[in-house]
Amino acid sequence: MKKLATILLAISLFTMSACSNSGSGSDAGSASDTSPASAGSQASAAVQPDSAAPEAVSIGIIQLADNGAFTDMREGFISRMAELGYTGDKIDIDYKNAQGDTTTLNSICQDMADSKKDLIVTIATPPTQAMVNLESGIPVFFISVSDPVAAGVITDMATPDKNATGTSNAIPVDEIFKLSDKLTPGVKTYGMIYNTSEINSVNTVKKAQEYLDSIGVAYKEAVVTASSEVQQAAQSLVGSVDAIFVPNDSMIQSALPQVAEVANEAKIPLYGSSAVMVAHGALATISIDDTTIGSITAEMAHEFLNGTPIGDIPAVVVSQFTTVINQTTADAIGVALPQDLADSAVLMD
Repeated sequence: MKKLATILLAISLFTMSACSNSGSGSDAGSASDTSPASAGSQASAAVQPDSAAPEAVSIGIIQLADNGAFTDMREGFISRMAELGYTGDKIDIDYKNAQGDTTTLNSICQDMADSKKDLIVTIATPPTQAMVNLESGIPVFFISVSDPVAAGVITDMATPDKNATGTSNAIPVDEIFKLSDKLTPGVKTYGMIYNTSEINSVNTVKKAQEYLDSIGVAYKEAVVTASSEVQQAAQSLVGSVDAIFVPNDSMIQSALPQVAEVANEAKIPLYGSSAVMVAHGALATISIDDTTIGSITAEMAHEFLNGTPIGDIPAVVVSQFTTVINQTTADAIGVALPQDLADSAVLMD
C-alpha cells in the first residue's frame, strides 16, 4: 500500500524563462523548509536564480481561510522562491489570513494596497477578485483560481490584463464521477454542498450538473452561506443521496472533516476536489498537487521580478492529475478497491 506523506508528482518543473537582471525586483527568499513538487506537464526546465546580487522584494500573501490545500499552495510558493534565491533579508513576506470573513478579507486587501508591496500573491478565487477589483496598481499573482476569466480577474489567459496573472486549477469533474462509477457503482443521486458566493464553486457545480444531466443521473443541492451551516447541510442529504460531491469551495473545504464525519457514519461515499479533502476523510478525488501549483506561480513571479511585463506572462491551467483514495475511509464504509486503482492511486491511511 502506498502511503502519502506529501503528494509530490514526478513531473518536470514548469519553464519560466528568466529575462535580464533588470526589473522591479530580483532574487529573494523565505524561511520555509517545504520543497515544492516539480511542476505540471507544460513544463520543461527549472527557472534558475540570477547570478547578480538581488534587491530586496516585498510580497504580500492573502488567504481567505485556513485549510491544508491553501497551506500547501502557500508553502509551495514560498519554498520555490527560496530555491530561486529569494532568501534572508532579500525578501519580506507579509502573510494575512481573513479566517473566512469577507469583510476582513476586504480590509486586508486594502491594507496590502496601501502598503505598496512589490507584488501580491492571492490564494484561490475570493482574495484574487477582491485584490484585483481594487485596481491598486500592484501586480497580482494568483494561485489556484479555477476559472480566472469567469471570475473577472483577467479577460484572456494568453495575454492577461488587469495587472494580474497566475495559475488555474482545472477540476476534472467528469473524471471524478467516472472514478465514482468505478469505486462505488450504482449511484443514482449525488448530493452537492457548496457556497453560492464563490464563483469557482458555482462553476464547478455547474459543470458537475451538466455532466450528470448528460448521463441521466440525478442530483440534490445543499447550499450554505456560512461555515456553521456546513455540517447541517451534509446531514440534510443523508437518506436522499447515494454519494456526495464537494467542489473547490473555500468554505466547505474548511469544514470538510465535519462533512466527512456525517458521510462516513451514514456510509455515503464522499468525493472531493482536492487531495487535502481526501486527507480529511473524503473517499477519493482526482486532483492536482497543491504544492506544485504554488511553485509554478512562484516561477511566474520570478519572471516578473526579472523584468518581464506581467501582461507577457500567460496564465496557466495546471492539469497534471493524480488519483487519491483514503484507504481508511474505504474500509469504514465498505468499499473494496479494484486492483488497478489499488496499484495506481495514491493511498492514504
